[in-house]
Amino acid sequence: MSDLQVGGQAVIEGVMMRSPGCFAVALRTPSGRILLRERRWVSLAQRWRFLRWPFFRGVLVLAESLHNGISALNFSAAVADPGNKDAGGAAEKPASLWITLAFAILMALALFAALPHFLTWGLGKAVSSEELTGGRSVSFHVVDGAIKLAIFIGYVYLISLLPDVRRVFQYHGAEHKAIAAFEHREPLTVENARKHSTLHPRCGTSFLLVVLLTAILVFTAVFPMVPAVSDIGVLNQVFFVFVKLLLLFPIAGFAYEVIRFSARHPGNRLLSAAVWPGLMTQRITTREPDDAQLEVALASIRAVLLREESLRLNPGAPAVESVEEFESFDAYVKHAEAA
Repeated sequence: MSDLQVGGQAVIEGVMMRSPGCFAVALRTPSGRILLRERRWVSLAQRWRFLRWPFFRGVLVLAESLHNGISALNFSAAVADPGNKDAGGAAEKPASLWITLAFAILMALALFAALPHFLTWGLGKAVSSEELTGGRSVSFHVVDGAIKLAIFIGYVYLISLLPDVRRVFQYHGAEHKAIAAFEHREPLTVENARKHSTLHPRCGTSFLLVVLLTAILVFTAVFPMVPAVSDIGVLNQVFFVFVKLLLLFPIAGFAYEVIRFSARHPGNRLLSAAVWPGLMTQRITTREPDDAQLEVALASIRAVLLREESLRLNPGAPAVESVEEFESFDAYVKHAEAA
């Protein structure tokens, strides 16, 4: 199974892991047990082959990661709610999930795309700078990019001060350590996972930083050629923000290829420099986990690997979802070995 690419995400008191054909969420319940939800995952790339092509696959991975991540977060929030007696068996509500996903995307675009653009434009108005009010100059997009980075890093740092978020960041570190143990072809034990770094080149944090930095370069090159559409300055800026949103798709595709290639070629200095800012930001978004948190991450990655192995033996297996609770990590390991 060492040829598989496994990725994950920290959630409330747990870790979500996803492999090419499986999806699992392992949580530490308030009683200290491990709750495991896992199911088969069928990517859109299996239905439409062009979504496997370079640049297309990056956009797809981002969209599917958002969908799976919010699904896992909703599940973990339900389990963490002491008043929800049926959290473990609660069925997914597609309409609610899509509404949450749409709202999250709109908020992210408003905070990291529209807000920096209009702040830069407003700054240009305040200092009477034609370059910063035009919206197309190199200096405009350098300032815009600097504001984006400041908002992103400031936002991440501020939420890291919250106790509940710090625990999520510990699970984020546990996720990276579990994946690293798997990628180094080591037995998936707490002892092996513990020795690895909490930083990982394929992390979503690195991806977002590469997107932001690439966007600065692309916007700087493209926008001098974008025409104004109105004599009203604010309408031009609205149009420019719309163009930026369209350009985010190829930018995300390119950023994914950079992250993917750098993970496969860790010795390349140029690629290492490209992902270095993301790794440094992970010093904020990850924390050293304790052994109990590592157990949860290891249970999650073991679950997707077990399901992948089953799929290789029986490719036509139905996409059945299961939710099981185990007294301890050792109890889960015995269950997995028996399976």
